[in-house]
Amino acid sequence: MTEGPGALKGRTALVTGGGRGIGRAIALALGRAGAALVLSGRTEHALRSVAAELGDAGAPAAACYTMDVADPAAVVAALERIRAEQSPVDILVNNAGVAESEPLARTELALWQRHLAVNATAPYLLMRALLPGMLERRWGRVINIASTVGLAGAPYIAAYSASKHALVGLTRSVAAEVAGRGVTVNAVCPGYVVTDLASRAAARISEKTGQSLPDAMQALARLNASGRLIEPGEVARVVLELASDAAAGRTGETVVLS
Repeated sequence: MTEGPGALKGRTALVTGGGRGIGRAIALALGRAGAALVLSGRTEHALRSVAAELGDAGAPAAACYTMDVADPAAVVAALERIRAEQSPVDILVNNAGVAESEPLARTELALWQRHLAVNATAPYLLMRALLPGMLERRWGRVINIASTVGLAGAPYIAAYSASKHALVGLTRSVAAEVAGRGVTVNAVCPGYVVTDLASRAAARISEKTGQSLPDAMQALARLNASGRLIEPGEVARVVLELASDAAAGRTGETVVLS
């Protein structure tokens, strides 16, 4: 199988938000396929924990960089260090994200700007910085973790939905711009996934409606077409597939997992 052990040997992958949840699952999948991992996130001990898991699995050593993607200056500084200390990035996974819910009338400007900064501006900055090297080497994979609400809106998450729509639009536009030059740009659009974000969303539902937490989680699950929550490993398998040599002809896609 193209996605099997060693399939990505010699490739370097940067995964943002790589310390937990979907990012952790993606990092483990890419590392087990032989990629050298560069992990970024806000919490160093979480990144170190994933790096240790990769080592225990026999994957190449992972490098860890603390980075708050909401801060453009921090993104630029981290990229400068990564360029100086690591091999060129071949695979970029823009996974770091923020998701908060409020009715539009209570969606403060700061909340709106935070969602755009993390979910759209940070991927733009990382892509703009790393795509030139991929194009020069004529091989690269950019995989943006978007959401089903980046394709269709939903109540009470205007900021989140708008930021993920922006990420999908960015994905499609850049894919068209670099088509035929050895670099693919795709988005994965999961529904609700078993992560801390889903747990916090369920807690808010429970608080506002009086439902029990398990009932609130089930309410989220019913929003997925499958009627269940998506596992992080399912997202990781799609990312691994899109990162492979076999996916050279796939670009500008929005792969829905619901």
